[in-house]
Amino acid sequence: MLSAPLSPVQASGVLYLHGFNSGYGSPKSALIREACAALALPCATPQLSHRPLAALRLAEAQLAELGPNPLLVGSSMGGFLVTCLAERHDLAAVLINPAVRPARLVTQWLGEAFVNEYSGEHFTVEAVHGEELAALTPRQVSPQRYLLLLGSADETLDPADAHALYHGARTLIQPGGDHGFSTLADHLPAVFAHGGHHLASGVIASQPR
Repeated sequence: MLSAPLSPVQASGVLYLHGFNSGYGSPKSALIREACAALALPCATPQLSHRPLAALRLAEAQLAELGPNPLLVGSSMGGFLVTCLAERHDLAAVLINPAVRPARLVTQWLGEAFVNEYSGEHFTVEAVHGEELAALTPRQVSPQRYLLLLGSADETLDPADAHALYHGARTLIQPGGDHGFSTLADHLPAVFAHGGHHLASGVIASQPR
């Protein structure tokens, strides 16, 4: 059972940032948009660049259109970018299997070519990706602003890394949960409660993967 959010201030909107090589059309993006529509909340789920600096610039521009106190939600690499924004702007945030130390993470993909199924973009991971991530990494985080949603069986990232970095944050662990966190629909009430909004259980159904 989760404790009550530390800050009951109602979010003025929601910004969702997808993970590496994901996009606007992903199941989690669609779930967030559907939940925001049910609550009549302004919402932005932008298609982000594969380059971290460009992605953060776009996210920050979208943030400016969501009122004075938006809730940030991010998955995987999007969780890292959300952390950058939350610390910079003093905002509440929900992190879904967030990438921890992503500058080190991308070194295993150097030289690898990718195609984004949502945007159709082709790109190759280069050293500059890691350099930008290293430059963006916050020196410290404030755990009390975060809600963590972690899958215990994440096949891509080690949940222990997120536990260590965000030690003291409100945390929901999904037993057997994967990196894609396919049970997100079940946890949307907790996500929106972190932003001071009540979403009834079962209002939003799971999207096909």
